[in-house]
Amino acid sequence: LGQLTAQEQKEVQAMASSYPEIRQEIEAIEIALEKYAMKNAVKPTIGLQDRIFERIGLTATASHPKAKVIPLNAELKVNYQSKIRGLRLALVACIALLVVSVAALYSAHSDLGNARDQIASLSLDREKFTSTVNYMKANNSDLNKLVAMSDSPDWKKIKLAGQKNPNDNMVVYWHPAGKHVMINTTKMDLPANDRTHQYQLWALVHGKPVDLGVFDVNPDTAHILVNMKEIGVVQAFAVTLERRGGSPTPTMEQMMAMGGV
Repeated sequence: LGQLTAQEQKEVQAMASSYPEIRQEIEAIEIALEKYAMKNAVKPTIGLQDRIFERIGLTATASHPKAKVIPLNAELKVNYQSKIRGLRLALVACIALLVVSVAALYSAHSDLGNARDQIASLSLDREKFTSTVNYMKANNSDLNKLVAMSDSPDWKKIKLAGQKNPNDNMVVYWHPAGKHVMINTTKMDLPANDRTHQYQLWALVHGKPVDLGVFDVNPDTAHILVNMKEIGVVQAFAVTLERRGGSPTPTMEQMMAMGGV
């Protein structure tokens, strides 16, 4: 290529880049020329080196300081390794921060769940407390009213005796002038009714039964006294067990208790 012009060298290099066969041929020629030059090289005569050094004012034995060779990529390598270490430390710090964040989030979620459970428990306790207070207030009011009724001559206390079972009994309070009728749940010894049946209170007026309403026998009744329908004239009270909601006429076979005024 040294025998070609600059333009010709560019054209040959372009063809060598485009055609691998040409590039291989050029490389083969260069290798052959190098081998030829090595084979036919002329060994310099003895003393030629000394004569050349004398010409330039130096001696063959003069010591020449060796230049300190510093790898060009040494500093780049150090900087690269330093950056790698920095990135590793940053990655470790990020992972540690992520672990701490996840742990804190889990702890916060757990604490939030516990707080919700405590709030729900407190709310339930408050409802129970409110229910208990209301129950006590109602019972206290009923107790005060029961005491007043027992001391008042205007109220009549009628005991109803069991018809099927002598142990079945209950108490009815009746105010003739005010036509008020009340039953005392604490003075009621009747079998507990199921969900499909209820007890029904009757008033016998001139031999005919008059409906005074239905009630349930429940040991957890919130009120001691239960208001029934009003009536002014009564010869006797009776209780039957009927289908839930009551019956227009009493089922005599289910007569549970009865008491005259």
